[in-house]
Amino acid sequence: MSRAALLAWAGLALASLFWAGNSLVARAFTGAIPPISLAFWRWATALMILLPLVGPSLWQHRQTLRRAGWRLWVLAGLAIASYNYLLYTAALSTAAINLSLVSTCLPLATFIGAGLLLGEWPARRAWLGLLLALCGLLWLIAQGDWRALASLSFAQGDLLMVVATLDWALYSLLLRRWSAHFQLPPFTLLGALVLLGLLMLSPLYAWELWQGARFELSLPNLAAIGYTALFASVVAYQLWNIGLRELGPARTAMSNYLMPVFTAILGWLLLGEGLQEHHWVGGALIVSGLVLAARAQKS
Repeated sequence: MSRAALLAWAGLALASLFWAGNSLVARAFTGAIPPISLAFWRWATALMILLPLVGPSLWQHRQTLRRAGWRLWVLAGLAIASYNYLLYTAALSTAAINLSLVSTCLPLATFIGAGLLLGEWPARRAWLGLLLALCGLLWLIAQGDWRALASLSFAQGDLLMVVATLDWALYSLLLRRWSAHFQLPPFTLLGALVLLGLLMLSPLYAWELWQGARFELSLPNLAAIGYTALFASVVAYQLWNIGLRELGPARTAMSNYLMPVFTAILGWLLLGEGLQEHHWVGGALIVSGLVLAARAQKS
């Protein structure tokens, strides 16, 4: 494995850690911050962080951005506006375990999409890694008892999470397919996507305010927004985009299986939730599957 690929995998693991923290924040502040407000201020704060870094570069590459045109709007709509709206809204009406279960379709959807849209069919060893990691994730969700999967119930929010997962897979695939149109520094591209996505979120946020939804400007609420803006947005999205460039969408999507592992570890460290046998077994299966996918070469 090349040094660039190794660094890309390390970055994806870090992104999964930050997104696992984002899931904990979203669950903890569901009653304190309305979903669209959290999405809007997450990206507004991220834009304030990015602009001093990428403002001059955005102006310098304005011709490239103009030529990218509608493609940038599509990617921003998928990754910034619709995905976050769907995710935070789904969290209001479904259990966290169901969100994890539905998210298992992301690597599979990306594997198939990479073959159909990009002609990048993963090697057989990568498919084996996908299956192994999927078994590990389901073992975590079932808490070590496969019979528990049959007793799961699904709420209205599960459909929103399905749409959100497919939304993210499509973003990853299109970003890879249109990479020739985005000859930009990575942070410049991210800044452009955040700016356009925030413009699309603004009408939804105005509608939420008109409905009377507000949140208190307390230190915990502001800290939650700050975490989602810096770590779950600026840093994690940048690391994901680098993974797409170095590894392709299929293998990049495999890193999604690390999120429940990190969620369990964070729950143990921050919430005092003990790590059980099924956490260790499921985590080992997921890591083994990722190692197989990482070492697989394109066929």
